[in-house]
Amino acid sequence: MTAPTSSPSFRGERFDVAVTGLGLVTPAGVGVEQNLARIWDGRSVASRSPELSGLAVDFSCRVEGFDPVAELGRRTSLRMDRVSQLGVTAARQAVADAGLDPESWDGTRVAVVIGTSFGGSASFEREHETYLQHGPTVVSPQLMVTAPVNMTAGHIAMDCQALGPNQVVSTACASGTTAIGIGRMLLESGMCDVVLAGGAEAALTRTGIASLHKMGALSKRTEDPAAASRPFDADRDGFVAGEGAGVLVLERMADARARGARIRARISGFGASADGYHASAPHPTGDGAERAMRMALADACLDPAEVAHVNAHGTSTSKNDVTEAMVIQRVIGRHPLVTSTKGVIGHLIGAAGAVEAAYAVLAVEQQSVPPTANLEKVDPQVELDVVAGQPRTAKIGAAMSNSFGFGGQNAVVVVTEA
Repeated sequence: MTAPTSSPSFRGERFDVAVTGLGLVTPAGVGVEQNLARIWDGRSVASRSPELSGLAVDFSCRVEGFDPVAELGRRTSLRMDRVSQLGVTAARQAVADAGLDPESWDGTRVAVVIGTSFGGSASFEREHETYLQHGPTVVSPQLMVTAPVNMTAGHIAMDCQALGPNQVVSTACASGTTAIGIGRMLLESGMCDVVLAGGAEAALTRTGIASLHKMGALSKRTEDPAAASRPFDADRDGFVAGEGAGVLVLERMADARARGARIRARISGFGASADGYHASAPHPTGDGAERAMRMALADACLDPAEVAHVNAHGTSTSKNDVTEAMVIQRVIGRHPLVTSTKGVIGHLIGAAGAVEAAYAVLAVEQQSVPPTANLEKVDPQVELDVVAGQPRTAKIGAAMSNSFGFGGQNAVVVVTEA
């Protein structure tokens, strides 16, 4: 039996949630303003990483200048893996941006949903090396409360006194987008009134990078790292690994309006699916991605013609970019302005979807689409209007943000004007 390529609306009417706060800690900068400037400038931040010296691929996209002690305090930061340091900092930013105060809110009505793929893998790798070199007696007892994937959400709850549902989702590179979708569901269910939803990742370890290189996923442009991530370009040869965190504050529209909040945009649709095909390669026809996109459109009660912008998954790998372009054209058409912000900040793995959804929110708010960095010659198989060179001003009533992950896990959100 062939699976359907579209999904009927499963609500009588659209359920919008307000995005009232954004927090971003990415290779493009710490805070929304730094991210706006660098992403819309369209210049890659990839560079050589001393921590990766000697590897075949020795470059990445790191959050430069991030000082966890300055951001969180020495005692607090020492209790966390870097992934949680990034995540908690982004959550604090988002809460402040939303005009909320954890000292005065009812924390039992505040939920946290964070997406991550690897959790505290840097801590695990460091302590494993300690074990191999010095034996079991010097392994840190903190490992079991820094490495697990749930700890970023746990630390956000502790830091912000967010005492409602506390969840972690791990759908590979779709994790951050999945977290936003689940956060929206929690609001619709009435289980909470505010959700801190997003993603965090800090997995730029030597073992992880070596494995990604061996499987052929990473760009090999060691002579020019800044030109390595080039989504949709005919000369792309793989992605650049990155780290970072993005958190969105979500509220029901009526609640946000009642407290006089600034509403940056709305999350109006969510779709998710599985390819059921391959551990790392996309389905050759994009079947799973198509179902997720159609589901998100149906959930948002939108016609494809109403989508003016797509923040594509756009990894800069040969198969993903062509397959995604084919599906975008099939589901939405050739009219939307497409971009991949991975050209600037690389691939943030489990955090990618949350950060890119935040960029979609900013695109809708700014009515401007950022360019795809390093796009010099569009692959002839990509028959889309991919923005390059300069930002493009446009009327953007609705935007789509796509995320697809290893294991064939797909997640899509639709962002609409406030």
